[in-house]
Amino acid sequence: MPDLLKITRDKTKLIIETVDGPVEIVRKQNDMQLITGVLQPMVPVPGVTPVGELEVLASLADPEFLVVDMREPESRLKATIPGSVSIPVSEVTQRLEELGCTRDAKGWVCTVAKKVVAFCNGPACPQSPTAFHAMVREGFPPERIYYYRGGMQDWLVLGLTTTSVPAR
Repeated sequence: MPDLLKITRDKTKLIIETVDGPVEIVRKQNDMQLITGVLQPMVPVPGVTPVGELEVLASLADPEFLVVDMREPESRLKATIPGSVSIPVSEVTQRLEELGCTRDAKGWVCTVAKKVVAFCNGPACPQSPTAFHAMVREGFPPERIYYYRGGMQDWLVLGLTTTSVPAR
């Protein structure tokens, strides 16, 4: 039997009670997983809105939104959502101007920030949630962040079109 993957930071299994008795919920490695991290919450930062594929597609056509791939650039070379831009988690706090923020003497001012739909590798990828925490800490309004938690994993499983492009 393959090693169990973590469901949360400290659990590889959960026991639930059903009408037929206890059931052990585990997470095993399979061919569909892009990464094996821990599952991320639907709302990683209070105020952030979770979205699905239809909202991502609508955002790609809406000039008020910017769809952002928060993965490191080498992942983007394999596949990404067409029309998305690359702002890796490791660079997001230095590149907030691309999201509509400006700098003043006290730091970032994001009162007219763009609406950002962000994604990474999928439900077990910490890159987007980590970026959201950093963005909000720097002054980006959480209500302008839309989290596509399904990320590239769900996009690929659903058979949606991808492109491979170098990071900008």
